[in-house]
Amino acid sequence: MEKRYQVFISSTYEDLQDERKEVMQALLELDCIPAGMELFPASNEDQWSLIKRVIDDCDYYLLVMGGRYGSCNDNGISFTEQEFRYALDKDKPIISFLHRSPENISSKNTEQDSEKKQRLNSFRELAQKKVVRYWTSPADLGSVVSRSMIKLIKQFPAIGWVKADNVDDVNSAKEILRLRDRIDQLQRTIDEQSTRPPTGSEKLAQGEEITNMSLIFYGDNRSHYKVACKLNFVLSWNDIFAAFSPYLVNEGTEDEIEKSIVEMIKTKFLEEILNFKKEEKMSQLYAFRLDSQEFQTIKVQFKALGLIQQSLRSRSVKNTKSYWTLTSFGDHLMTQLIALPTNVVNDEKFPG
Repeated sequence: MEKRYQVFISSTYEDLQDERKEVMQALLELDCIPAGMELFPASNEDQWSLIKRVIDDCDYYLLVMGGRYGSCNDNGISFTEQEFRYALDKDKPIISFLHRSPENISSKNTEQDSEKKQRLNSFRELAQKKVVRYWTSPADLGSVVSRSMIKLIKQFPAIGWVKADNVDDVNSAKEILRLRDRIDQLQRTIDEQSTRPPTGSEKLAQGEEITNMSLIFYGDNRSHYKVACKLNFVLSWNDIFAAFSPYLVNEGTEDEIEKSIVEMIKTKFLEEILNFKKEEKMSQLYAFRLDSQEFQTIKVQFKALGLIQQSLRSRSVKNTKSYWTLTSFGDHLMTQLIALPTNVVNDEKFPG
């Protein structure tokens, strides 16, 4: 949408007429609307009220300073400085253009009054606390203003002015911005809620609470007969979730979930399994799996806790496997359980 920005030009007048022409030309070439109230005699409260309204309506404020302090109000403050301080109070984007070498300005365009000279120097110091650029001639000033305004508009985007027939577009743009803000707000709410358990899950077994888990397998006895075996172990729900959750970061099959839990149990209770093998005089143990009913309970439990969900990714009709993936809350919990804190080295050695 095409916008035009209104720019208030503040300066003394008699000594900077050529410079003001260059500034106005530069602004017009940038499709800006120049405005400057120093052309009017700001000698009463009504006139000052008008100046303030014009500054309020402007998008940007430019100060051009040469060697004159200018006409002053009853308090001894020049009208130019009064305008600058008002724009400063209103937080208008301000850029000041100061003569690079004021000592080289002709005497007719410099202050002769010592008090005004002192006030001019103080005003110059004040202006240098905001964005400032320097110039040496009217043509140089016009070039500096062009480059500086482009950067100022990019750095401080303003509302600007549009043609009346574009008002609907403006309203649409405002509505789009409002909806975007609302979407961002809702997304932040979703992100916050995604790291929290679902309502009611606090009544379910979870975390460091324990549950019984059966490991079913086969063993060959001394007579080389195949014997069905079963061992019971006590695990926390966090132990179980930490075992299989990394395999669901993308998605994983139920076989992969069961296998990861089985491997965790075999590793965690290796000594007990080896003692069983020795006591029962088994030559080998193999075909480890979970009790099917207990495995179904695991899936239901973690689904109810809001940690896993069935994957909805499309796949071949021939692929009849069940796939699961982590929820946002599940991914958050997995990270908390598995990620290593700083300066921790995992040097645990498992028996072979």
